Amino acid sequence: MAVLKDERKLSQFMYLFRRSIMNNGPDNIEELLDRHLKKKDKKEEESIITNRQRLTSNRREALSLYRDIIRASRFFLWPDDRGILWRDILRDNARREFEEARHETDPETITRLLIGGRDALDSALEKLVQKQKQMMNNKRNKGPSW
Repeated sequence: MAVLKDERKLSQFMYLFRRSIMNNGPDNIEELLDRHLKKKDKKEEESIITNRQRLTSNRREALSLYRDIIRASRFFLWPDDRGILWRDILRDNARREFEEARHETDPETITRLLIGGRDALDSALEKLVQKQKQMMNNKRNKGPSW
């Protein structure tokens, strides 16, 4: 009889023990991680979010600049001294520059590179337009060639 009481107490204890473990344990992975991982403070989380937004913005701007360079290179159809089209030279140089800066993480450096690239593109396009205007004026001043 005493053995049955001890077995019953032991089984009740095991039942309650298992139940308490299951109820006091985490319900899902997120709870488990929240309990055991170091919590970040609000400022740190905000700075991480701001950095991600800045990187996303810089990434968009870099892609936009690269596309604009590729589009603008279509207008450079004359060859250089070696016989290579300037269009191809500009595209290769742009690709190389972007590949070199691909793993840059400093926001200031990235911004500086983007601004420099945009200025260089604008300058090249302005010179192209001026040169074409000059060529058109020369043709007008010459008159018909017949």
